Amino acid sequence: MSGGLYGGDEVGAIVIDIGSNTTRVGFAGEDTPRGDIPSIVGVIENKVVKDEGKENMEKKYYLDTTSITAVRDNMELKPFLQDGMIEDFDLFEKMMDHIYSKHIHVNTAEENPVLMSEASWNVRSKREKICEIMFEKYKVPAFFLVKNSMLAAFANGRSTGLVLDCGAAHASAVPIQDGYVLQQAIVKEQIGGDYITQLCKHYFDHKKLEIVPPYLVASKQQFKESEPPKWVRKQNIPPLTESWMNYANKKVIQDYQQAVLQVSTDAPYDKSTAATYPIVHHEFPNGLNFESSWERFLIPEKLFNPHETGEGIPDTPNTLDMTQLVTTSVGMCDIDLRPALYGTLIVTGGNSLITGFTERLQMELSSKIPPSMRLKLITASQASERRFGAWIGGSILASLGTFQQMWISQSEYRECGKAQVDRKCP
Repeated sequence: MSGGLYGGDEVGAIVIDIGSNTTRVGFAGEDTPRGDIPSIVGVIENKVVKDEGKENMEKKYYLDTTSITAVRDNMELKPFLQDGMIEDFDLFEKMMDHIYSKHIHVNTAEENPVLMSEASWNVRSKREKICEIMFEKYKVPAFFLVKNSMLAAFANGRSTGLVLDCGAAHASAVPIQDGYVLQQAIVKEQIGGDYITQLCKHYFDHKKLEIVPPYLVASKQQFKESEPPKWVRKQNIPPLTESWMNYANKKVIQDYQQAVLQVSTDAPYDKSTAATYPIVHHEFPNGLNFESSWERFLIPEKLFNPHETGEGIPDTPNTLDMTQLVTTSVGMCDIDLRPALYGTLIVTGGNSLITGFTERLQMELSSKIPPSMRLKLITASQASERRFGAWIGGSILASLGTFQQMWISQSEYRECGKAQVDRKCP
């Protein structure tokens, strides 16, 4: 393919990074994505009677933060991802339609090539299906599918290293050598942001605290845990689905975990030491002024010590912690490559933004790896750069002049079919 066709300033490539929590989208060469869209779709099914008297189900779809957080009758929230891979391609197409109409604002999808991220463990059948949809339905002029861990490495200026991606659904350690993912050494565990949210819910259930989302609150006054509630419940709320109420509760808990939780850097975690830190106040949507002391260290401690229990937090004995993810993945690689992996440990993902996470990881790994190994953690200084690491890497990659010859073009797809994605996209 001619590099002049897509390498110039006239036609910019679209970069789409699909994550378990949100999907990021924007143009190559930009610093931050234009859209950060929740990776779930609201679906409302209504019975419609046709002229022949037959009943059919008509579906309405709602996407983006404003639409899915609005209170609607019987709206189900459905994810289109499972284990980081696209499972429901119909909902995925609805997401793509929304991206083109609301975030990209191009006349037609046929003008701009698309670079899309995928999970490092994505399977061949799903890769080919994505390629087929992009060329057949959206008729993009060129397409490229690249692993999100590789993009995170590119965003930090590295082509060899170990990427520890702490996302919403899982944490994964992915070794990369010269721009290629070493598939046999990928290690992942479901200890991401959703895991921390679940632990927070266990803690609130133990404390017998009711999670009250904003849609239930008509008015409120501030009160403490020991006082009777001082808020008024909103009336005439339409019938809501369990999936939507779970999402509303999850957003409240996520606000708490982002504002309050902290990883103890006094390893190993000690309750008496954690209790000496200042108490943190957090106000919930119903006005409850909640005080957190040593408990705010206990919950994220599970990322580094799965056996830690207390305050309703269960033991998870068969779970790998963050340091074990790293050491296990490196141990599965060639012995000559291990110094380069430990010397370039790239930490990315929104869940790694918990205060004290990187300091604790550095301290734990320093005590567990051989003394001869040089350990260096590479982390973005800004929170947005760590959250959008894979997208930023895609933005850099798709704007490079040397990358333009790597696209799968429309003509190549017509000639070789969807199997071309496995030949050209490592």
